[in-house]
Amino acid sequence: MSKLNWSDADEIGYQLYQEFRNVDPLHVRFTELRQRVLGLAEFAGDPAASSEGALEAIQMAWLEYFREG
Repeated sequence: MSKLNWSDADEIGYQLYQEFRNVDPLHVRFTELRQRVLGLAEFAGDPAASSEGALEAIQMAWLEYFREG
């Protein structure tokens, strides 16, 4: 698998769901979400390149997996 970047919202959302299955993404602040993304082993994006839009897309992707779970 190739390394993930901020634009890989769906895959990052899936990875977060796999790692934090019991966490409701809507209860995670963007500052905490950013830290969780940076902590993923597959993530290689530039920490300074995160944006509110990217974090929102990641949160919504994670939420989809959480609701399906």
